[in-house]
Amino acid sequence: MIYPVVLAGGNGTRLWPLSRSAFPKQLLPLMGEQTMLQQTLNRLQGLNCAHPLIICNQAHRFIVAEQLRANDKKARILLEPQGKNTAPAVALAALMAMEQDPEAHILVLAADHLVRDNKGFCDAVRAGLSPDVADKLVTFGVTPEYAETGYGYIKTGESIGPAKRVAQFVEKPDQNTANHYVESGDYYWNSGIFLMKAQRFLNELKRHAPDILSVCQACFDQKYVDLDFIRLPEDLFASCRADSVDYAVMEKTSDAVTVAMDVGWSDLGSWQALWQNTEQDEANNAAIGDVIKVQSEGCYFNAQDKLIAAVGVKDLVVVETKDAVLVADKNRVQEVKDLVDCLKHNDRPEVVFHREVYRPWGMYDSIDNGERYQVKHISVKPGEKLSIQMHHHRAEHWIVVSGTAKVTVGEKTFLVTENESTYIPIGELHALENPGKVPLEMIEVQSGSYLGEDDIVRFEDRYGRSSNE
Repeated sequence: MIYPVVLAGGNGTRLWPLSRSAFPKQLLPLMGEQTMLQQTLNRLQGLNCAHPLIICNQAHRFIVAEQLRANDKKARILLEPQGKNTAPAVALAALMAMEQDPEAHILVLAADHLVRDNKGFCDAVRAGLSPDVADKLVTFGVTPEYAETGYGYIKTGESIGPAKRVAQFVEKPDQNTANHYVESGDYYWNSGIFLMKAQRFLNELKRHAPDILSVCQACFDQKYVDLDFIRLPEDLFASCRADSVDYAVMEKTSDAVTVAMDVGWSDLGSWQALWQNTEQDEANNAAIGDVIKVQSEGCYFNAQDKLIAAVGVKDLVVVETKDAVLVADKNRVQEVKDLVDCLKHNDRPEVVFHREVYRPWGMYDSIDNGERYQVKHISVKPGEKLSIQMHHHRAEHWIVVSGTAKVTVGEKTFLVTENESTYIPIGELHALENPGKVPLEMIEVQSGSYLGEDDIVRFEDRYGRSSNE
């Protein structure tokens, strides 16, 4: 049986401003109506698989859970207390698969990759299960379409059934080296997708990185369930060394093989990659959203909220969101990561959050703010409830636009319906709930000396969140 493992812990900084640390690219619908995570799960439908294991970080757990409800409600979610690269994550996944099936194969996938040919993907996975390579560590290589400098490469050796022996893993090359790799025909792009027996991987990890396996085994033995999530002991996991599967095992083992997987693959690691994979007009412009372009060529436009109007521009990336606009040379988009570092250095909230922020109960949109005031649009899903809380520095006015709100203020609980409002004084214990069958839409006006999200003291929360979540 195949046990899919979907790694969903990345931050996708190169796709800022669409991708933010609180809502990264794997959770966004970058190529179509479904998110990248949902597309990854749908890709498994052509295989005989167990329910997948999703590995993500704590900050994304409710968004991941919500997206899984539309695909595989029985998928499990393992929370990493902190990012430790892929080797510890895969080790934990292998231990969990072994718990259910000692003969399990794990199929390790990234949650944010594009695969256009799902049938071809399934055929490649089945080739990786053939008797010739069933006891090998299989990685999937993509025949290079051009000399890409943003991918790692796999140098291949002799054939073994449907696979080729891995002669060498090589880092992202410079342009001349990439040209040589492509011209030689001996190299694949390294997709970062793996298929192997769980026990076989653990044996190799014990041989080449026993310290990682030791910590992961101890964490696995102490795992526990919290709501819909599997948690690990934070202090113990923090002691684990960070390393990738490639470095920890694949580059050291003598039993790595690669199976060709030519399925329209991309890791969508930059805006240029999105431009390459988006339908283009006769002038090689790719446009998403409300875009008008005149005498422009080779550009990528993405309008999320407003009109983008372009005249006489070439090879630009222009991405507009509610709170930020990116303008970049299409040939220098790898440097967007440096831009994000600058934003972090200046403590800009746009690194972490969009203007729209999603919570397990719904979402809010900060539609206006100024000195001593902030206005939010709040949407609460039917049957959901915000935490019982209070604020030290702000008062709040709530105006119901549609639906019905069940409001608790101090010792009183009452209903507020459309076109009605209520007031929450500073320091007053309060809660908000949607008791109805339709979404509750509200306008919240905050006023006070400090309006930050960290001025929330939670007394009770059905989602188990801390005060800073």
